[in-house]
Amino acid sequence: MAYDVIVIGSGPGGYVAAIRAAQLGYKTAIVERESLGGICLNWGCIPTKALLKSAQVMEYIGHSKDYGVEVTGFKADFGGMVKRSRGVADKMSKGIQFLMRKNKIEVISGFGKLNSKKEVEVTGADGKTTAYQAKHTIIATGGRARQLPNLPIDGKKVIGYREAMALPEQPKSMIVVGSGAIGVEFAYFYHSIGTKVTIVEFMPRIVPVEDEDISRELEKIYKKKGIEIMTNASVERLDAAGNGVKATVKTQNGEITLEADVVLSAVGVVANIENIGLETLGVKTEKGKVVTDQFYKTNIDGVYAIGDITQGQALAHVASKEAVICVEAFAQKDGKYHHQPEPLDYGNVPGCTYCSPEIASVGLTEKQAKEAGYEVKVGKFPFSASGKASAAGAMEGFVKVIFDAKYGEWLGTHMIGANVTEIIAQTVTARKLETTWQEVLDSIHPHPTMSESVKDAIEVALGEAIHL
Repeated sequence: MAYDVIVIGSGPGGYVAAIRAAQLGYKTAIVERESLGGICLNWGCIPTKALLKSAQVMEYIGHSKDYGVEVTGFKADFGGMVKRSRGVADKMSKGIQFLMRKNKIEVISGFGKLNSKKEVEVTGADGKTTAYQAKHTIIATGGRARQLPNLPIDGKKVIGYREAMALPEQPKSMIVVGSGAIGVEFAYFYHSIGTKVTIVEFMPRIVPVEDEDISRELEKIYKKKGIEIMTNASVERLDAAGNGVKATVKTQNGEITLEADVVLSAVGVVANIENIGLETLGVKTEKGKVVTDQFYKTNIDGVYAIGDITQGQALAHVASKEAVICVEAFAQKDGKYHHQPEPLDYGNVPGCTYCSPEIASVGLTEKQAKEAGYEVKVGKFPFSASGKASAAGAMEGFVKVIFDAKYGEWLGTHMIGANVTEIIAQTVTARKLETTWQEVLDSIHPHPTMSESVKDAIEVALGEAIHL
């Protein structure tokens, strides 16, 4: 029952950590209380994208006449969409099972907690406990839906993202509380298949972490689609006594009452750090997150933490990169890896939201850049001027680039449009390489593509626009 490395949690942080450890020659085990792949593969990133694809297909069919295709008599099969989504998730989870076998990683089913810095106790479904020894223990227990006191999730009338992916039947109306990535993605999905959707956002604008131009554009597009949006608003209380839910919403003009079949609480996530032995062991936490150094070591030797339970952005790709850095760092000290890994630059992490149109961003917003003291050059190129976007019938949105006027440093990129989540990596790589605007313009961009709009936006920033 002794291992070199034990990982608690098998999400995109945990399973990547286990694989990298096994690749470097460590005898490795991974502890999972539910399904391999964690929330991301089973109830988060992957199955939501499957639902969103179904919604997108519905939209394609609804606008098929615009493409010279006549379609009649179609309707949403909500059960079929949910079934497909669950099938995609199951397939991905089975893929993680294969990777565990391939890398000779033992999978231990149950709830894991730290007994000491070198011992992990696992409680199985039968209630029996088993202790396992490890030189290195990586905690990757992820997060769950945050619950507000006035929005208790009952799984039926007030739901979280998990229930929203597998409702027994499609609701006729829905109130979405919160307009971050989870909120606007589900708002798009349910609206597209015929549910009446109202978004209630506490902040002055939707997708509040994004550049202000992105927020304005998404709000304009959503309202045009028929999604009702209330900003500077908060749900004060709920009445679920009847068939549906009555929500009392506080606005700048006083309180109003909204009625719907169901309320989706999408107000963020909270880290899973309770009852896993952190207090007993004395692992330092701060504001509900585990405190680590730049290589994810906690204040306890041999104990590490990665992913949503740490201070960085709660994103799957962040957790995966943290996993690799964490393992390579202690492997270097153990003589199993040839150099110390480079710490993660949290200022160059891309964020993606898979509503329609999609949102993708990295780096500073225009406001942040100015507040940081930069003199900026800003360029916006609308997809309405893109040949590829026009041909695809996807002319909503734009690319916005922000550069330091003095040295040409690429400070940030913010996009809203079709498939922009596939384009943002160009900016991430270029910023990592400290590329200037001139080097980007000196690189040939293929035509016709959506990605060439990044080059077009840079030309706008420099006052050299060709296609606008």
